[in-house]
Amino acid sequence: MIIDQDGNISIITQEKATIVELIKKIQTLYPKFKNNNIIVALSSLNKLGLEDIVEFLELSNTHRATKHSFVIVCDKIDLNSVPDEIVVVPTSKEAYDIIEMEEMERDLGF
Repeated sequence: MIIDQDGNISIITQEKATIVELIKKIQTLYPKFKNNNIIVALSSLNKLGLEDIVEFLELSNTHRATKHSFVIVCDKIDLNSVPDEIVVVPTSKEAYDIIEMEEMERDLGF
């Protein structure tokens, strides 16, 4: 797991471990970036299914409840099959765009 910082955005990149191991690491380190928007980049993982993305649902809901964005970058699944409660996009550029839009919505009181 690699953690990079870009302003108020924490970018977590996973290269080798399983999704369950990644979620446990994120939960352990969560206090470190709980006040930031989070991008979880899973594009380097070969085998991913919808069930892997759904594993992030609880973490995503918890983080989004604190008025911060939580976006997963994954280009290996059908985005139409992903539940609406979790934000998944195919590229990092789109992740940044989503965060920017969500910040504007929060600023406007939505």
